[in-house]
Amino acid sequence: MVHEARHDLPRMELRLLRQFVAVAEELHFTRAAQRLAMSQPPLTAAIRRLEEDVGATLIERGRKTVRLTHAGTVLLDRAKRLLRAADEALIATRDAAAGKRGTVRLGYVGSAMYGRLPEALRAFRRSHPDVAVDLHEMTTVTQIQRLRAGEIDLGIVVPPLWDMAGLQMTAFDRDRLAIALPAGHPLAAAARVAVGDLAREPFICWPRLQGPGFHDQVMRLCGDAGFTPRVVEEAHGMHTVLSMVAVEAGVAIVPESMKQVRAAEIVYRPICGDAACFDLLLCRPAGETAPAAARLEEVLRR
Repeated sequence: MVHEARHDLPRMELRLLRQFVAVAEELHFTRAAQRLAMSQPPLTAAIRRLEEDVGATLIERGRKTVRLTHAGTVLLDRAKRLLRAADEALIATRDAAAGKRGTVRLGYVGSAMYGRLPEALRAFRRSHPDVAVDLHEMTTVTQIQRLRAGEIDLGIVVPPLWDMAGLQMTAFDRDRLAIALPAGHPLAAAARVAVGDLAREPFICWPRLQGPGFHDQVMRLCGDAGFTPRVVEEAHGMHTVLSMVAVEAGVAIVPESMKQVRAAEIVYRPICGDAACFDLLLCRPAGETAPAAARLEEVLRR
């Protein structure tokens, strides 16, 4: 049977319940009044009002003793649970407003996890243990789309971004490019490898639509070395690029920070010069952000 809500029930105030709990636990009006930092007459009146609202006697008063009725015992248990839940709700609300609770959705390009991002996340979790960080590895283009759609709160992207309308950018990290060669490749034995040495090699490349800044920088490096790379495969995701290198499908130019990935199968050689350097930016929608996201942003910007 479905029970309909009772609309004739009185609405009990939390203040009255707190006063009742004090009396019920102390079983002494004077001690309960002292505990509540109030005088006894208003406390006695409050208990009478609560009994009128409930429609039952809750506390029996004798000349020398005070004891709970059966109804009072039932209310004491329920009131303590209700007050505890109210206190927890208030604390949770205040913590959420202060950015101490909640969930932050963070997008990032794959190479960011091989730079300063892991340590920054560890620091944030130590200082904000009740905030969950929901991590999403995705391309720069996808992050911008998700930021604008409100599907993530913060992103770590690789510039340049041609349309920055409605977005705020902050410097986050710096990386440089390196050549990735299969471990069995003839060039892998050389201590130094120049970009020009790759002119005749099959390239595994990152699709321009997914990361135009990174893609164009690789193309510029090859152009400056006097050749256009012969792209035999486009792989979606830097880990996929490196997997293709590991199985000897070709060579690639990748972030140097990822040099520990599949290190037994891939040899990495750094590319010298400023032209091989690139920045990672912390990106978020302009304007006010959620408190928990603002706290994570503060840690990431340090």
